[in-house]
Amino acid sequence: MKETNETLNQKRTEGSLELCLTETIPGTERIPLVVDGIEEAPSRRFEDLGLSPAVLEAIAEMGFEEPSQIQDQIIPVLLAGGDAIGQAQTGTGKTLAFGAPMISLLDRPKGSVSGLVLAPTRELAVQVSDELTRIAAKTRLKILPVFGGAPIDRQMKALRDGVDIVVGTPGRVMDLIHRGKLDLSEISFFVLDEADEMLNMGFIEPVEEILEHASSERQTLLFSATMPDPIKKLSQRFMASDARHITIEKVSLTVDLVEQYYFEIKHRDRFESLCRILDATSHSTVIIFCNTKRNVDALTEHLKGRGYNVEGMHGDISQVMRLRTLNKFREGNIEFLVATDVAARGIDVENISHVINYDLPQDLEAYVHRIGRTGRAGRTGTAFSLVTPREYMDIKRIEKMTHSHIRRKDIPTVEDIFQSKYQGILEEVRQELQQDEFRKFLPQVMELDEEYNLAELSAALMMLRYREEVSFDYTKNKLEEADRYARIFITVGRMDGLNPIKLLKFLQGQMKIDPRAFGQIEIEEKFSFFEVREESAQELMELCRGKKFLGRKVAMELAEKKKRKGRMDRETIKDLRARSSRKKKKKYLD
Repeated sequence: MKETNETLNQKRTEGSLELCLTETIPGTERIPLVVDGIEEAPSRRFEDLGLSPAVLEAIAEMGFEEPSQIQDQIIPVLLAGGDAIGQAQTGTGKTLAFGAPMISLLDRPKGSVSGLVLAPTRELAVQVSDELTRIAAKTRLKILPVFGGAPIDRQMKALRDGVDIVVGTPGRVMDLIHRGKLDLSEISFFVLDEADEMLNMGFIEPVEEILEHASSERQTLLFSATMPDPIKKLSQRFMASDARHITIEKVSLTVDLVEQYYFEIKHRDRFESLCRILDATSHSTVIIFCNTKRNVDALTEHLKGRGYNVEGMHGDISQVMRLRTLNKFREGNIEFLVATDVAARGIDVENISHVINYDLPQDLEAYVHRIGRTGRAGRTGTAFSLVTPREYMDIKRIEKMTHSHIRRKDIPTVEDIFQSKYQGILEEVRQELQQDEFRKFLPQVMELDEEYNLAELSAALMMLRYREEVSFDYTKNKLEEADRYARIFITVGRMDGLNPIKLLKFLQGQMKIDPRAFGQIEIEEKFSFFEVREESAQELMELCRGKKFLGRKVAMELAEKKKRKGRMDRETIKDLRARSSRKKKKKYLD
């Protein structure tokens, strides 16, 4: 492994933002990232990295415009046939960093497994598999996720039918190898994702055994946020001696001048939620971030259709138009600017009061850049993020990695919007009363006084002004809150004597938590699932990790959510009880 010989540190310490990036590829020149109002020099595009046309087409459809730090450095190394160690935290775009070159080089099916990705949890395995499937969308490559808790017969059948890339957890991969169903003797790529997490979960020995079954001609890529000694020894034993060591250090954030909030939304209510936030919030100029150019265009058109003073900006818009839009925004002639991360570069506007993440960014680096657009020149700024239940854990990860607190806010009600607009209109009236121009309307108003009460007349005029201000036809005072339960897999089941009472007693013994914070509990033969409020899920899993329960060492991981059954109404319950009573009576008479 090569030692670090080049470090890039860039800090913005004026109030709210500090960004540190370290690059460790010898001879690689990194272009500095400038956040504090200075336009960055252009970095490389995906087209410059040597990826296949099919992968580039898929990446464009996914909405990525340029590579993140880890992608920019890892992709060329893998395309050149080398091994690499990527020391980077979650949220830096690791999957695309190894997936794009792996799929570019594999290109077409060869009839046997060519790539293996090991992940510590089934949730991560599914997530990685889904992203690899999107990257391989323009190829004929097949990707298969394999993990415990899912029927192994189906996974074995899929392997028989032909799979190019397997993404799995160590336990299930070992099982398939021992059954003779997974042959790694011809693989070209071996990726070990979140190696330090596997170490913490006790998976290093299985990982070593899996590596021993793999082809010696493979390329190996290891990702780990930290590099403890066992991981270093693993890399020295199983990777090429000239493996590149690439480090993207943690992005740290202090929020003295940026107040961060998130709104829990349902996906179908995303647009109305944004409109409610805009209508209920006092602001000057606002940047609204989307992840793709397509989303920028769609959102801009929808907002214009509702009467908002808005323009969009992304990489496909000409430089002349972008500069024109930017000047209008800087001068205050445009109230809202919808933009992608790349297009927002170079926006040097000091009075941006709010940044809104309409889409949560793809990586942490982008989040830092986004919120750094507000809270400048000694002013306090505000950052809002719209978050669906599936994205809630992403907010928790951002909090953990940036050592910041992102507070939850309720989506504004129609009453909230009314009060906000009323105060604004009232302030306009007060300012107008300090001028003399309104006096030319006094004769007409005095005539109306004979027909209407002056208070009613004033209220009617304010209502007309309110309708001009509120552009969305809100049909409900309050939007429904999103379901906030996380579903967790636990390695204890009915065969261990588990029942719901024992499970709750164990969980509450590890963490003081209100019984009402738990949702559905499903006890299976060898494992179980339970629901808990999302804000408690991560801490609860950490506290339970490695503990003994019913004679077994507990392992937990987030699972996919199961559709929650709706509650039965009273009439349905009465009907069921009546049927049950009739059956019992009939049985007794028989």
